[in-house]
Amino acid sequence: MKTLKKYSVYICTVVLLCSFYSCKKYLDITPENLGTLDYAFRNRNEAENYLYGCYAYLQRSTDVASNPGFTTSGELIYSNTLDNYLGFNRTGFNLLRGTQNTANPGLNAWDGNEGSYSFFRSIRLCNIMLENIDKPIDLSASDKKRWIAETKFLKAYYHYVLFKMYGPIPLIKDNLSISASTDEVRIKRSTVDESVDYIVSLLDEAIPDLPATISNQTLELGRVTSLIALAVKAEVLATSASPLFNGNPDYINFKDKDGQSLFPQSVNAQKWVKAADAAKAAITAAESNGIRLYTFAPPANIGALSDSLKKQLDVHNAVTEKWELNPEVIWASNPAFSYQGFATPRLTPNSAVNAFSNPSTFSAPIATQELFYTVNGVPITEDKTWDYAGRNTIKAGDNASRYYIKEGYETIKGHFARETRFYADMAFDGGIWFGNGRVDQNSAQFPLYHVAARGSGLAAPSDNIRLNITGYWPKKLVSYVSVYDDGFQPSAFRLPIIRLADLYLLYAEAVNEVSGPTTEVFTYLDKVRQRAGLQGVQVSWTNFSRNPNKFNTKDGLRQIIHQERRIELCFEGHSGWDLRRWKELQSVLTVPVQGWSINNAEAVNYYRPSTQFIPVFGIKDYLWPIKSNDLVINPNLVQNPFW
Repeated sequence: MKTLKKYSVYICTVVLLCSFYSCKKYLDITPENLGTLDYAFRNRNEAENYLYGCYAYLQRSTDVASNPGFTTSGELIYSNTLDNYLGFNRTGFNLLRGTQNTANPGLNAWDGNEGSYSFFRSIRLCNIMLENIDKPIDLSASDKKRWIAETKFLKAYYHYVLFKMYGPIPLIKDNLSISASTDEVRIKRSTVDESVDYIVSLLDEAIPDLPATISNQTLELGRVTSLIALAVKAEVLATSASPLFNGNPDYINFKDKDGQSLFPQSVNAQKWVKAADAAKAAITAAESNGIRLYTFAPPANIGALSDSLKKQLDVHNAVTEKWELNPEVIWASNPAFSYQGFATPRLTPNSAVNAFSNPSTFSAPIATQELFYTVNGVPITEDKTWDYAGRNTIKAGDNASRYYIKEGYETIKGHFARETRFYADMAFDGGIWFGNGRVDQNSAQFPLYHVAARGSGLAAPSDNIRLNITGYWPKKLVSYVSVYDDGFQPSAFRLPIIRLADLYLLYAEAVNEVSGPTTEVFTYLDKVRQRAGLQGVQVSWTNFSRNPNKFNTKDGLRQIIHQERRIELCFEGHSGWDLRRWKELQSVLTVPVQGWSINNAEAVNYYRPSTQFIPVFGIKDYLWPIKSNDLVINPNLVQNPFW
């Protein structure tokens, strides 16, 4: 009862605090309910509850349905014509269809509606925490130091999310008094450089007082570490150095009401130097604390694995292995990833009977499939040994490809001779599915499952509720231990937010932008490629690409690095952000989003591209619009360009 009472008081406190936010909503006003705050910080236990309240918005923001990096990248789509949406938040996916507006912006992280949460509210809670940290009489000096650092990190991260979405933002350094004047409340947007400098300064203040690792993982896994803060700092600086924010000519005339330019007027190459230094510092700290690229260690129930399947699991389990067992994860979402059922096709007769257990509705377009390299480690459009023109012609699975495609099953040539990450990340008609309760690759009685997505196949369309509309599932988002049979029994995992491969590729990108192709760039690119079973960039392009010298120029290597990131981090919520900061999302979304003709039974008819919709994305969509009513309430705010 005591614990229940404590959490009830905490919840009431948060409700009271949030009620003040609604009055002057994008500014942080210190509430009058000081008695309530005194109670919230009267001792260590109550203050710790408040700290976890500051974390709560971080946990909510890791829901991929509210993450623009996940929903607006074009990697996955979601039908908006299903008979039953199962209560799923489709707002982000529908932004690709041109639903964004200024009256009620989708995924509105400024105000906290239309499928998102208010990060200004989150910042406000962090400020209250910092203002009251001296009140608990039994709080040790070491705990106080750590909690301040954690809160500063959270405050920095919430500002960073807003920055990625809106560009220059109001910086809420301190909460204003409830008696603040109207002029004080009407805060202006800071410039891009001011925003980044403030975010980085908070991270720099937090890093020395954060633990490098979590020693008590049972109780504290998910709390911030210095490794997390160093990695986020590198990402912030890389974002600041990228074309969207660094001398973007589209925003050259974007100014506030006083004529202050909100974006840098020219490209600053030194920003990439800072990003490279920060990424290297994060890598060094991570590796010195045992962080390394994941490789799969087969448990006893699996036995011997073919090299093909072992390599797939090296890649796949880098994402779906439990955080506490995964040496590659620097930071993962909390709580567990809750959408495995959206990514799992029906594989057994029982799963077809119990189809209501899983929606199976996360659908990857053909363009996502074609992003992955050939087995030779170069794009399918460049490989001189691969039949790009004939990629959609029919071919039956053969013995050589039996661990990727069911023998004798008719699929397309484009599914053959692809890199390991393609088979680890994507499920397709005829593709082998390792797991779902079957892990003996050599059993004659129970061969490995395969996806049957057409005709009378178990994964074929059966209604307009549990429907994959393209014929591709994001297998990467499903643990091989999860079982979909008589109901769904998921094996829980936390989706990585930052893992070591991400940092390696970020560092390679920054170094290339600073100095072009160097040994250092290839070293870190090739670490990631080697884990995926590929040769290095130089060897692969020299031997197999129609453009064998591509890696010898900064521009050519930039294209390689960008595609490498999109492949390695596919379906993890990165590409939407990366494509924005690179100013490449518009080019990705200028082509029709297509899947296969899923209602046809015969392979020759099934494998005909079918357009699902034409994306709507223009220059204005790189930044989120501020809700028009907010501009009325605060006339010192200016709307983002082209809105």
